[in-house]
Amino acid sequence: MTDTYPRLEIKNLKRAYGGRAVVDDVSLNIMPGQVTCLLGPSGCGKSTTLRMIAGVEIQDSGSIHVDGKLICDTVFNVPPERREIGLMFQDFALFPHLSVADNVGFGLKTGTKAERHARIKELLERVDLLRFIDGYPHQLSGGEQQRVALARALAPRPKIMLMDEPFSGLDNRLRDDIRDETLGILKEEGTAVLLVTHEPEEAMRMADEIALMRDGKIVQQGAPYNVYTRPIDRASVAFFSDANVLRAEVSGALAQTPFGRFLAPGVPDGTKVDIVFRPQHVRIDFDRAGKGPLPTATDGTAARGVVSRARFMGNESLVEFVMDYDGSILRVTVPNVFLPQPGAVMWLTIRRDKCFVFQAT
Repeated sequence: MTDTYPRLEIKNLKRAYGGRAVVDDVSLNIMPGQVTCLLGPSGCGKSTTLRMIAGVEIQDSGSIHVDGKLICDTVFNVPPERREIGLMFQDFALFPHLSVADNVGFGLKTGTKAERHARIKELLERVDLLRFIDGYPHQLSGGEQQRVALARALAPRPKIMLMDEPFSGLDNRLRDDIRDETLGILKEEGTAVLLVTHEPEEAMRMADEIALMRDGKIVQQGAPYNVYTRPIDRASVAFFSDANVLRAEVSGALAQTPFGRFLAPGVPDGTKVDIVFRPQHVRIDFDRAGKGPLPTATDGTAARGVVSRARFMGNESLVEFVMDYDGSILRVTVPNVFLPQPGAVMWLTIRRDKCFVFQAT
């Protein structure tokens, strides 16, 4: 372990197929014990990046370093088995003909037989599966197989763990438990973790840092709170949650909308902008029924909408409104149970401090 260098450093990785850039100038640093999530939609280059780090695919340009030492560029290449990198995938890839003990010990190539067996027992005890040491994969549940896969990946004490959507095959309740348990063990080991996922909730739950990837590039990177609350563009907002959008034109650094004016400092007059806001940041003004679009001090002007549909989602209710100003649908989430009848008329306002103003695309 080193305090001077990142455990994993990738610099300007590029990979193209048939002239199309799949990974385009990707750079990342991950410190020991840090979990970074490479988050993005399918086909954005996440798994290709992981394969290059693992050494099963070679980049067109760029370099990969572990603890400050070069392990791969376009000339020099350390073989995958010597990179001290562990791998976990959605497909647990356990060997069905090998016992649980032999699966865990498969990557242990050094030490005496007694030392290898002690390491196997230690890891199976940590994942609470020591009782299955002589069993076989088909005798285990999906969650138990995932924990065996974790123990196997940890057995050689890798400096880095690469995880490609390893929990997506588990049911939701089991997934949360296995994720938390896995992260706890990896952090105890001081392992740098790069997790690939397309699920924002998983990234928010697991990551110390999120790298948001789109079209082969990392478009935003930072702590989960910052990536969520300071999105770089409209697509970044929409990737994490539903988003409502108002289109407006700027005049005098202000954008006029049916909800009142929004600040647009530094934006030239005549520029079209999108004002983006999440459903939970729309307020229903129950005191305003029948009073019309009066302005408020904090939320601008109220706009009138007619309920088209309401659904209870578990912890909250989702209400869809047809807005008077242009007939568009505006989505609102309300805590707990709130199920107004279709056709009900309500006045809505938007929290100004939770809106994002982006130049329209």
